[in-house]
Amino acid sequence: MSVAARFSVTGVVQGVGFRPFVHRLARRHALAGWVENRAGDVQIVVEGDPEAVDAFVHGLEAEAPPLARIEHLERTACDPLGIDGFTIRESRDDRDRGQPVAPDAALCSACEAELFDPANRRYHYPFITCTDCGPRYTVIQAMPYDRERTSMRAFTQCAACEREYRTPWDRRFHSETNSCPACGPKVWLEATGHPGLTPGVSGATGVRAGSGAITAAVELLAAGYIVAIRGLGGFHLAVDATNEQAVQRLRARKHRDAKPLAVMVRTIDEARTIAEVGAAEAQLLESRERPIVLLHCGTGLTDPGRKAGVNGVSWHPGLAPGVSPGLDTVGVMLAYTPLHHLLLERVARPLVMTSGNASDEPIATGNVAARRELAGIADAFLLHDREIVARYDDSVVRVAGGGPLFLRRARGYAPLPLPLPVPAPVPLVAVGPHLKNTFTLAHGDRAFVSQHIGDLENLETLDHFYGTLAAYRRLFRCDPRVAARDLHPGYLSTRVAEELGLERVISVQHHHAHVAAVLAEHGVTDQALGVAFDGTGYGDDGNVWGAEFLAADLAGYERIGHLRYAPLPGGDLAVRMPWRAALGYLWLEPGAAHAFEAAFAGVVERERYFATQQLAHGLNAPHASSMGRLFDAAAAVLGVRRLAQYEGQAAMELEALAGSRTAAALPFPRTENGAGRATLDPLPLLVALGEGRAAGVAVADLAAAFHESVAAATAELAARAAAGAETRTVALSGGCFQNARLLESVRARLEKRSLRVLVPTRLGPNDGAVSYGQAAVAAALLGR
Repeated sequence: MSVAARFSVTGVVQGVGFRPFVHRLARRHALAGWVENRAGDVQIVVEGDPEAVDAFVHGLEAEAPPLARIEHLERTACDPLGIDGFTIRESRDDRDRGQPVAPDAALCSACEAELFDPANRRYHYPFITCTDCGPRYTVIQAMPYDRERTSMRAFTQCAACEREYRTPWDRRFHSETNSCPACGPKVWLEATGHPGLTPGVSGATGVRAGSGAITAAVELLAAGYIVAIRGLGGFHLAVDATNEQAVQRLRARKHRDAKPLAVMVRTIDEARTIAEVGAAEAQLLESRERPIVLLHCGTGLTDPGRKAGVNGVSWHPGLAPGVSPGLDTVGVMLAYTPLHHLLLERVARPLVMTSGNASDEPIATGNVAARRELAGIADAFLLHDREIVARYDDSVVRVAGGGPLFLRRARGYAPLPLPLPVPAPVPLVAVGPHLKNTFTLAHGDRAFVSQHIGDLENLETLDHFYGTLAAYRRLFRCDPRVAARDLHPGYLSTRVAEELGLERVISVQHHHAHVAAVLAEHGVTDQALGVAFDGTGYGDDGNVWGAEFLAADLAGYERIGHLRYAPLPGGDLAVRMPWRAALGYLWLEPGAAHAFEAAFAGVVERERYFATQQLAHGLNAPHASSMGRLFDAAAAVLGVRRLAQYEGQAAMELEALAGSRTAAALPFPRTENGAGRATLDPLPLLVALGEGRAAGVAVADLAAAFHESVAAATAELAARAAAGAETRTVALSGGCFQNARLLESVRARLEKRSLRVLVPTRLGPNDGAVSYGQAAVAAALLGR
């Protein structure tokens, strides 16, 4: 007896080899029928033996392709029609439905083996791919996913590729990015004619194509030159990571004085030669997402082979000290495209791979734009002719508490959706914050958080925002009717929300959005205690918030604790001048000047005078309860960092100095105002740090004590506040919790009190998660 069933499969089921998988599975079980892509799902009809149909259903869920993610599988019975054989039908476009889009995936092991097999027709082909790997999001222009709706439509498959595409048992059956050297994209190298380029080096002049281009690029990199490489989602700027002179040349041309640079190696064994790779780090490095993973590479000056770096932090001798100055970590990623593999296999050394952009601008994606924007930085360009549809930075993660912690979510992860525990009843867009911007497009129980956009401080980044938003609206068939924005009236994202012309704009306080992002990710809708530590956020009282204890659910919050307010002379200037943050705390207690002497060493007296006048007259000296500025002040008091060359530098160097040293907590008192609100006073802590330094206590030991003091005071207040709010759940959020030592110490202290601690896992704790929190809050408010 024959039976028939129809299936609707939703999730990440297009662009991942799902139709070929269904075809093979149906044939294995001798079932007839068909499979087709639609804009909102994949539709399947099978008919045959009842036991075979049941086995087919089991296989759908148990054996799905590695890139597929099935969210929902719906089965309905239907009448057998006597279908002959099993076919893949042409895709259908349901214009009112959208579905997830697969992110790009690293080169799979099967393609890597072919890439280095001299007998294979794709030997050394830089664009080898199959249904299990390669570009997806960066080539897809519209759904449903077929070649004619990708940038691969410019390349017509040759007869050999077409046979693979039509052969059911082939790994490239219906692989929409399929190509080979005869019919696919091409690579070439162009020299810039930069004055520093030695004419005698191969590739220094003219144009090289194909394998000659890669050979020339390798020779240039080995000789210490800078090569701009067009990748999946944009350009990288590459130099030899073992060559300090080359690294400093890149920094000078890019105007990136000290911010750490990422390094790429080909294999996990190569990563182990330059840094410490634990099991969790290895899993991340080798995953199909291939993020940049923060690895320890300096553990103490007494270690053999280590050498001193900035502030006495040790550094691995296998890398140039200029790669990550002042830190004991380095960002490492494994090669994830065939072009990367070919370069690294031949250059045989780690390469710096940093974003191909001028400072503070989005990465370049097009060849013409790159030639214009990077001409003053790169000595040569390694280009290709497969167009990049979506700009895509590398993702950055670190391991904290045994699990991954996002510092930047982009390639490999975006645009996969996150769930909303309270569905959005109407389509909405949350425009995110000013810095580290992402936006979120949401409707129903799905939230599509964009890849990292960047700081909304120039026209180029704003254009990137609008272009990506337009792409999301097109791909996910979502036209928002409501906007959610930050409470700050001066943010560019606030203006964007107002100018979208939607039915309603909902304002969401910055730290409430931080807490809501963690609650929503974990599906929590009840009240919890949220701890939000970051640099700045506009508060309800018009002051700068940044160390907040909130009794919150998705729809609202009550502020029940914070850091003592201190003035910030110069406002935003304090972010780049930690001595100003220290001066603000000293203003609260001038008698503590003896403990603050190191904070002002080398500061121009006239500049300090003007900052003092700002404090005296209340001119551009906003009051702040900011944990980020407390870290800055501590770094200044300890003489570690008075001027910061990039955001977060002082805090990162403090963490590096603290390392894993044991330390006892220093005084960090708490006061109650009688109305249920608590205040932590950091002034005694700063005084203790300054006095300890003056007494000759090692700065590294004091840095460790500072971390433990903050963690102990945080956990104590959070536990009390949670009890007052009648909750056993605490959510940790905000950019300061990118600090692994702080996060792990606070979490451990809270868990010892039998509290449930929620930390971000699918988004980062920093501002990249704010738009998702805004969307969760807006959905909850709209759903009331």
